[in-house]
Order: sequence, then C-alpha cells, then structure tokens
Amino acid sequence: MADTASAANVSDREKTAARLLSSSARKFYDPEIDLDWNAPLVEGKGYMVPERISLYGTDLWRRLSEEQRLELGRHEIATVASVGLWFEVLLMQMLLKAVYNGDPGRQHEQYALTEVAEECRHVTMFAKMVKRIDAPAYGPPAYVHRLAKVLPTLAYGPAMFGSILVAEEILDRLQREMAADESLQPLIRMVNRIHIMEEARHVTFAREEVVRGMGSLGPAELRYQRLMIALVSFFITRSLINPQAYAAVGLDPKEAWRAAHRNPYYRETMRYSGERIMSFLDENGLVGAPGMKLWRQTHLLG
Repeated sequence: MADTASAANVSDREKTAARLLSSSARKFYDPEIDLDWNAPLVEGKGYMVPERISLYGTDLWRRLSEEQRLELGRHEIATVASVGLWFEVLLMQMLLKAVYNGDPGRQHEQYALTEVAEECRHVTMFAKMVKRIDAPAYGPPAYVHRLAKVLPTLAYGPAMFGSILVAEEILDRLQREMAADESLQPLIRMVNRIHIMEEARHVTFAREEVVRGMGSLGPAELRYQRLMIALVSFFITRSLINPQAYAAVGLDPKEAWRAAHRNPYYRETMRYSGERIMSFLDENGLVGAPGMKLWRQTHLLG
C-alpha cells in the first residue's frame, strides 16, 4: 500500500480538481480547428520513430525496403491510435460511472466531466488521424473488444485509475519522442503535441486517486486490485501490435507477430515506455501477487 510520505504529498481532492479545472479552461485544443486535416502528407517522412517499430533490428526488418519500413510505421501508428481510441472510450465510461455515483456539485466530479470532454476530442482526433493517413482502425483483437465491455463494471478504485495511467503513460512517453522528431509527418507530430499537453492533467488526476485509494485496502481487496490492473495492462500492451499490420507490408502475420514479441528492441521499447508508470505503481503497492505472471508478459517489467 502507499506509504505515509506518498499519501502526505497528495493534495486535497477539491484543491487538485480546482487547479486542473482552471488549467483546462486556460489551455486546450480543438482538433477540428487547430489541425489542418486537408494539408498533404509529406512524401518520404515517417509515421513512427523507426527504433520504436516492433520489428526494428530483426531479420525481417533487414529484409524490408525503406518503403516497406515507412509503410509498417504507418500501419503501426494506426494500430496504436485506434487502440488508444478504444481504451479512451472505456475510460470515459469508467469516469462517468464515478460521476454517476458521486456528488456533481463537487469540483472533483466536475473535473472528471471535463476530462471526459477532453477525451471525446482525443477520440475524434485519433479517428480522424487514422482516416487521414489512409490506414485501417485496427483496434484491439476482437475477443479483447468483446471482453472489455465488462471493464467499466469490474474496474473501480486504484485499479481503475492505475489502468488509465498504464494506457496514458505508455503512450505519453512514445508520443514525446514522436512530437520532437522532425523526420516524422507534421500531422503525427501535432496530434502527439495536443495529446501530451492535455493528458498531463489526466495523469495528475489519476495518480492522486491511486495513492488515495491504496491507503484503505484490506488484504483481499488489495489482491483483487492487483489482479485487475495486471489483467487490463496485459490486454492493453498485447493490443499495441496487430498481426494484420504485418500482412499489409507483405509479411506473414503470425511469423512477424512472434518475431516482434521475441525482439529485444521491442521489449526494450515497452520497458522504456512503462518505466515511469511501473515505478509509480510498484511504489504504491499495485504490482504484486496474484498478477505477476501477467505483468511479465506485458514486457513492461525490467
């Protein structure tokens, strides 16, 4: 569970919510207005940092032409964006459940609604980006899509907010690299900049909720929360690459998917992406039995 020092450093809920509401009012983007969706894509520019593409460094990667590598990056960024879109829809349902059971007069619930509004814009932005780069919205595997319908019912408390953090902070670390890389498409970079700025508020909100929630868990509830966050994190991370993205560049989907998960470069990318959030979750007691087998399969642990 969270230690006393961590809990002591968490602001009062209403004070945090008031600060985040003020920030949301002052600094926000409307992707419909602030992005030029009609601007042409730049020939020769990439869609992902090459070293973060799942097959980078493998024998399959070495056999691909430069054009195929750019194409694989296009399909993988579409996968990441459409998985992000899918999870943010689930996130909104979970936040709305919390508001439904809370007091709408409090700033805490009002910020949760503000976050929902921002996530609505992000979902639209990701959907428009995938459409603009002319790639499929792969999303998660069909069985994960079906299973996830029950998540807003089963997830609550620290596991709910911790799962939100896993999805947001993994993407945030990769997006910061992409936003700074001038070799990538300007549209991709701007989408990442917008998401980074607004997600910073969401991360603050969720981290404080995790610390508050962990302070009151008994042994049985702690095991449930640990299992739930490990399970959700497993499905999120396993959905970030899609076998059909490999088929789009002429590779055997099963062979390429296996190669990606064995690839030490891809495993390092996942570890790097999850470094900050895994440290936070571990410090606050959410990484442990009975979920350790699932955590190891996410590639997030060092």
